[in-house]
Amino acid sequence: MNQVLLYCRAGFEKDCAAEIQQKTTDMGVYGFPRVVNNSAYVLFECYQEGDAERVVRDLPLDSLIFARQMIAITASLSELDPDDRISPILAVGERLPKGGDLRVETPDNDEAKALLKFCRKFTVPLRQALRKQGVMLAKDNPKKPVIHVCFTAPGTCLIGYSLTTNNSPHYMGLPRMKFPADAPSRSTLKLEEAFHHFIPKQEWETRLAPGMWAVDLGACPGGWTYQLVKRSMFVHAVDNGAMDEQLMDTGQVFHHAEDGFKFEPTRKNVTWLVCDMIEKPSRVAQLMGEWLIEGWAKEAIFNLKLPMSRRYEQVTENLDTLGAFLDDYKVAYEMRAKHLYHDREEITVHLRRVKRQR
Repeated sequence: MNQVLLYCRAGFEKDCAAEIQQKTTDMGVYGFPRVVNNSAYVLFECYQEGDAERVVRDLPLDSLIFARQMIAITASLSELDPDDRISPILAVGERLPKGGDLRVETPDNDEAKALLKFCRKFTVPLRQALRKQGVMLAKDNPKKPVIHVCFTAPGTCLIGYSLTTNNSPHYMGLPRMKFPADAPSRSTLKLEEAFHHFIPKQEWETRLAPGMWAVDLGACPGGWTYQLVKRSMFVHAVDNGAMDEQLMDTGQVFHHAEDGFKFEPTRKNVTWLVCDMIEKPSRVAQLMGEWLIEGWAKEAIFNLKLPMSRRYEQVTENLDTLGAFLDDYKVAYEMRAKHLYHDREEITVHLRRVKRQR
């Protein structure tokens, strides 16, 4: 087989398909995506032998907005005998590279999620069998490929592998986070996931340091401000609405009851700008660009609301326009975007001002 399996949020298969089609074409890999609405996955069929392996190796998963995981598929099995599902998988084991880990999982859709209990139970005996056959190493090895067995329906699975240098470390590509009981809204998980996704853990001490100043535009009631306060930052919370009283009691939050599009910091000591305003994405992107151009913030995390149709095309247009805006003012920057697990009808963007290369 010569397919690439991509997990995504259910309902966003066409956007994931449009993106992988463009990205593979740009790298000289040709094929077509197979899409089933609300399946939470896309199968990209490569025309040339070996191209699936090339895609999962050379196309950075982090460059894809809508894909949560990327797997090279080596076999597809159906009508598995409930009394012996392992033997058919072992029979195609020679097509797999020697694995250091195993994930038996499903796409994140309602129908497949009913299989999760089975997947977890099936993992132990399958791992033992794969190790005995030599398909997997005797012990887990984080440097070796991850073997994936993805059940899309009872008795039906796709078998393949991902590379630890270019995959999501999370089961099903989904980070698991617990909602803090004292947070003022569930939106707090969006910013927490964004920090985990965009900021390397080893850089948290310097880039998410206590004592930093941040600005939260459209802060009410304080879900994103909560994440900043939790990291011992001081926050200018900008919103005409009321802020959570517990956050205000910390003494770390300064509430500005005004329009986020008109607010300007009085001092140039802001490291972080965050924004989750419900507004036209082009307008939000323009505002974020202005903050970096003016030097009012060093890094920004913000959400862009998605349109009802042609979402990938519209997102690309907004990001390209923002990039061109920064280029016009000769601002050197890094920008990444992702449809995070805790996002719904929006994507999250990380924008960072960097030193221009001489």
